[in-house]
Amino acid sequence: MQENFDKALEMLLHHEGGYVNHPRDPGGETNLGVTRNTYSSWVGRSIKDGEMKKLTPTDVAPIYKHEYWKRLKCDDLPPGLDFFCFDWGVNSGVSRSAKALQGIIGVEQDGGIGPQTLKALAEHNTAEVLIKMHDKRQGFYEGLKTFDTFGKGWTRRNKEALEQAQQLMS
Repeated sequence: MQENFDKALEMLLHHEGGYVNHPRDPGGETNLGVTRNTYSSWVGRSIKDGEMKKLTPTDVAPIYKHEYWKRLKCDDLPPGLDFFCFDWGVNSGVSRSAKALQGIIGVEQDGGIGPQTLKALAEHNTAEVLIKMHDKRQGFYEGLKTFDTFGKGWTRRNKEALEQAQQLMS
């Protein structure tokens, strides 16, 4: 839902946290959930050392709006599901989040939310779809080889994202 972006971004940034550069994280240097490569691509130039540490929510909000929220058609999704798909898309890829939703509602899993996905989604109970999305997401996390390192945090995030999504529904 369109008016949910600002609230969704606030909740997402809580999950993403601040600056990290964990050696086992394949995303590498990250701040506010945005990787160095993503930020470099967004601004159209190489990022200088130390620049990632200075990112602010204002710097990253347009990236989240255009590269995740809009690509997942969150303005057209029901409240709650918009946030959950957005959060998972940021954490694990837009296509993965979209394909999970499509698989749950029984449409072609092409990774792009469009008219067919939205039409089929309208025939489903959002609360039930959210639970299934949570379960599918957890299964994805548990199948990753880095689950032993990051699994506790991913599991917490998935649980919190579900709870936050359910609150947005009411």
